[in-house]
Amino acid sequence: MNPSTIAATAHDAPLLDAAALAHAGRTPATPFRIRLADGSELRVLRLLRVLPGRRVVGEALTAAGEHRLAKLFIDHRAARNWQRERDGIAALAAAGIPTPALAAATALEHGGQVLLTEFLSGADTVLDHWRPLAARPPGDAEAVALLRPLFALLGRLHAAGLSHDDLHFGNFLCHADRLLLIDGDAVSAHGHGPLAEPRAARDLAMLLAQLPRTWDDHVAPLLAAYAETQPQPPGPSALAEALERERAWRLRDYLSKCGRDCTLFKVAKRFDRFSAVLRSEAAALAPLLAAPDRHIDTGIALKRGNTCTVAKVEIDGRPLVVKRYNRKSLRHALSRLWRPSRGWHSWREGHRLRLFGIPTPAPLALVEERWGPLRGRAWLVNEFCAGTDLLALLDPASEPPPPIAASLRTVFDTLHRERISHGDLKATNLLWDGASLQVIDLDAMQQHRSAASHARAWQRDRRRLLRNWPADSALYRWLDAELPH
Repeated sequence: MNPSTIAATAHDAPLLDAAALAHAGRTPATPFRIRLADGSELRVLRLLRVLPGRRVVGEALTAAGEHRLAKLFIDHRAARNWQRERDGIAALAAAGIPTPALAAATALEHGGQVLLTEFLSGADTVLDHWRPLAARPPGDAEAVALLRPLFALLGRLHAAGLSHDDLHFGNFLCHADRLLLIDGDAVSAHGHGPLAEPRAARDLAMLLAQLPRTWDDHVAPLLAAYAETQPQPPGPSALAEALERERAWRLRDYLSKCGRDCTLFKVAKRFDRFSAVLRSEAAALAPLLAAPDRHIDTGIALKRGNTCTVAKVEIDGRPLVVKRYNRKSLRHALSRLWRPSRGWHSWREGHRLRLFGIPTPAPLALVEERWGPLRGRAWLVNEFCAGTDLLALLDPASEPPPPIAASLRTVFDTLHRERISHGDLKATNLLWDGASLQVIDLDAMQQHRSAASHARAWQRDRRRLLRNWPADSALYRWLDAELPH
């Protein structure tokens, strides 16, 4: 239904208040009406973002028929957060940083606050533009052209003495050839003149951390764009320390989210069952998650082993891979009861690799049998990768073709730098999909805290990969020379 049709039907929409919106959780039904403190009504046509019980953001019409973006603050901290948002927008406007103009800020009837800004029809975020470019090689010219203006705008923000506590690609809007910064709630003023180095380094690191780690050697153009508008950029040492802290926090935060119910993941826990699924995939995968074995039995078998069964299945014409982690024997089952399942381990490591920018088929869902704290079988659902494994693809008598060689270097340099070992690095666990090298079978993958532990595991990985080809072959010699020692 288009916005004009929604607007036409919104006159008969239910009248809600802050308490009703908080009770509705993640899915308030739209359209709805909400009454302001002056007695006028705001009609919310569709939702753009919901923080359950805290905030609702949506496209709205005022009583005068004006099109607005509405932020409804509905929890016990509504007044404070509303004031912070209002102050942040004012600070951005005073500094000349493009942001949607504030139209109104007032209270709701029966508690809560609302803030209205201009509605930018047709606007999208930098994240929307980044997603189709994310899989391209690091330093891709189109991706750099997209990102340079973000860093230049951040430089302008810092030159004005402002900081932003939530810098990510989704908080930059593209509209009518303009780039705008949003989320005034995260903006703080720190006096006149350029921002002090520690805080500037923190903000800059926050934005850099949105990039895959495969980009580490390709950020010079982005830093140059920042320095063009910020006369006092943070030094390399301060930036490196801030980036390390930001990445460590971001990794912990993201990996914790994949096991709890949140905006990104839908998680359900019962005494006898645990399930986690990307929230965007929950509806489509519901039939599969309800009966994974039935889909395995009717799918195309890829592997039938004692410890795991793998099948290719189709859901609404979309190919997926389901991997069931079996129990070989009673003794094996008892030994695994208290430990996280191999399915859980693969689920986490898949999300770790993708956060780092290392290609791997997207992990979509996980189901585990449970008996309270004890764990049984597990089912992992991944995107299907139609690539060819390196053992079948590469000719031992010659070096890899340039695209595959470049991808091999990028993947293994990143794995090595991040102290990640695979644990079973056979050539059949590396797939070339025509554009990137996909790493699969993550059951034994590990990110090491100790350099010594990683060095030992890395040498085992290296030897296992090289063992796929004769030691006197051109391919073996190339890999031995190019892979990190």
